[in-house]
Amino acid sequence: MASSCILKYLHEVLKKQNAGYLVLIDPEGCEVNRCAKLSREIERAGADAILLGGSLLTTDLHPIAATLKEETALPIILFPGDSMHLTPHADAILYMSLISGRNPNYLIGEQVKAAPWIQRYALEPIPTGYMLIEGGNRTAVEFMSGTAPIPREKHDIAGPHALAAQYLGMQMVYLEAGSGAELPVPNDMISAVKAQIEIPLIVGGGIRTPAIAAEKVNAGADFIVTGNVLEKSSGSFALMKEFAEAIHG
Repeated sequence: MASSCILKYLHEVLKKQNAGYLVLIDPEGCEVNRCAKLSREIERAGADAILLGGSLLTTDLHPIAATLKEETALPIILFPGDSMHLTPHADAILYMSLISGRNPNYLIGEQVKAAPWIQRYALEPIPTGYMLIEGGNRTAVEFMSGTAPIPREKHDIAGPHALAAQYLGMQMVYLEAGSGAELPVPNDMISAVKAQIEIPLIVGGGIRTPAIAAEKVNAGADFIVTGNVLEKSSGSFALMKEFAEAIHG
């Protein structure tokens, strides 16, 4: 897919169906052959795009991303933990600012370092307001970013943060409980945030069943992200198909 139309494609997904399904592949510990097989299963299961990335990366991202591009027609969207998590073998990047925290490095520092490489690699940047929400346990993104999550019951804090992202010109808001979170983002927080913004809302972290995914969509999520639950499942294709059907329903 051409790297100049991914955001438009995501909007078209929302026009055609109830919500979109994004599957996150964490390259850390994912061998190239396994990622290739997984990408084919993701496409067959009915997902709408693949996110690639994680909080910590010690693996060479280039061969994994290049293999994904060869094995699937789905858009490959980078989900970087910092400015080093970049590769030209992708279509777009969630150009995220951690707006829920007050660590300047993740508000603007890493973004500045990444910008020239995004331009050089001809990646489509999708400006995204990234918000870490309390998920019941301390997650990798909380530790690595050095930021505290927004408390689960503080809808009055989450909503204005999301609205500020929209007013700053960001194209999406991402509510993240964190990979391996015990609890997903609460439904009432999703509804409260969605009521304040007009841009698409992504929700991820702690979503372990298709039924929970459907609840998040009904609460107002435009895109659902799953990742960790698939890594722990022996029947990932069947589970992804169930997620796709529940989310698109």
